[in-house]
Amino acid sequence: MRILFTADHHFGQGAARGLFRRPFADIAAMDAAMVDRWNDGVRAEDTVWHLGDFAIRAKAERVLELLAALHGNKHLITGNNDPDATRRSSGWASVQDYAEIDVDGTPVVLCHYALRVWNRQGRGAWNLHGHSHGRLAPLTRQADVGVDAWDFRPVTLETIAQARRRRVRGTAA
Repeated sequence: MRILFTADHHFGQGAARGLFRRPFADIAAMDAAMVDRWNDGVRAEDTVWHLGDFAIRAKAERVLELLAALHGNKHLITGNNDPDATRRSSGWASVQDYAEIDVDGTPVVLCHYALRVWNRQGRGAWNLHGHSHGRLAPLTRQADVGVDAWDFRPVTLETIAQARRRRVRGTAA
């Protein structure tokens, strides 16, 4: 079982295509591509932490349908665009505003928003977040896991750290 992270799908939000320069012809194509890309990289036994803004103005039935279509055991860290229909869906293993977890011995602080400081920051902890859609320069051991920054796919902490090391060495991530 792997642990993966993602955020900011904005399923069903037509404005997301323009606001975040998403390369999809329409909402249906965007939603279908994001489900496909999620499922390409996530196995049924994997755990996925979604760091907010899952579905915009979606009815409860649509949220449950989306969650059922997505592989993995899914946890929600709530975002500013997660209405009750999203928060209360039975498709989530847990719903919370903030979490601290351990990934293979590395402490990870999860929040929808990028933090300026976080618990155990000076002891190697990472802060993973969404909300900024790849537009915010990260601090050391901080990463935006939103779909707009990761080709619309959930990512592992190892993938994030490898991409950061490549950037530091001066090669493309």
